[in-house]
Amino acid sequence: MSAISSISTQRSYKALLQGLAVTYISFIVLLPLGVIFLEASKRSWQELWQVIAAPAAVEAYKLSFGAAFLAALINSVFGSILAWILVRYEFPGKRLADGLVDLPFAMPSVVAGIALVSLYGSGGVIGQYFDPGTFLGNNLQQLGIEQVNMTSSVFGVVFAKVFVTLPFVVRTVQPVLMEIEPEVEEAARILGANAWQSFWQVLFPQLLPAILTGFSLAFARAVGEYGVVVMISGNIPFETMISSVYIYRRLEEYDYSGATAVAIVLLVFSLAILICINLLQFWSRRYEK
Repeated sequence: MSAISSISTQRSYKALLQGLAVTYISFIVLLPLGVIFLEASKRSWQELWQVIAAPAAVEAYKLSFGAAFLAALINSVFGSILAWILVRYEFPGKRLADGLVDLPFAMPSVVAGIALVSLYGSGGVIGQYFDPGTFLGNNLQQLGIEQVNMTSSVFGVVFAKVFVTLPFVVRTVQPVLMEIEPEVEEAARILGANAWQSFWQVLFPQLLPAILTGFSLAFARAVGEYGVVVMISGNIPFETMISSVYIYRRLEEYDYSGATAVAIVLLVFSLAILICINLLQFWSRRYEK
């Protein structure tokens, strides 16, 4: 009887924990998502489509996804190189450099935005050297470039997204590199492979699933970035306004159903990216086995 009572108690605890988990997820994730669709349903499909397919919204989609893709691609390359350096080499300040990789996670978006504007904006620490009247500014004017503004431009949007998504690729590739023993490379070289051949034929296939996962995570994070981009992009319609800012502008105009319609577009893409990430992780586990 005691054994049966113990099993019954364990099942009760398990059911209680499962119920708490489902309730928590419902309140934190499912309920807000349901409200988005409920708010959007207050308009007809024709009205929602007019908002979703508005020229300003389409341009915002193009910039958001294009800049996010470019930022994720840049970090996939340089993040992998940085992860390689942190794993394979010893140098003074290595622990500090490794800790700084996570700084975009901890730094508030407003602080990061102010730092980037102060650095690259007109009159900033670096941006001042591109202002009209300076040596670089005069040379650029001779080339037909009247003024260089690295903040209120597509460059600023991409750079902001690169800044906030750097840790994703580094922290995804780094553990995989740590598991690959240096003896594998030495064996490839003993068998006659040069440095490039050992990398592309031996190491890269093992790193590819992690790089793709890091790319997907960085892309998903970059699509939804708001805080840093809103401060550095200038938010110019049809030029530097991303989808998140477009949604906020709609909210300022009290167009809640229109804002939720555009938000649904981003939500659908986010769910698609999430599915891709899960498929990549599944493929990675199968590859490791």
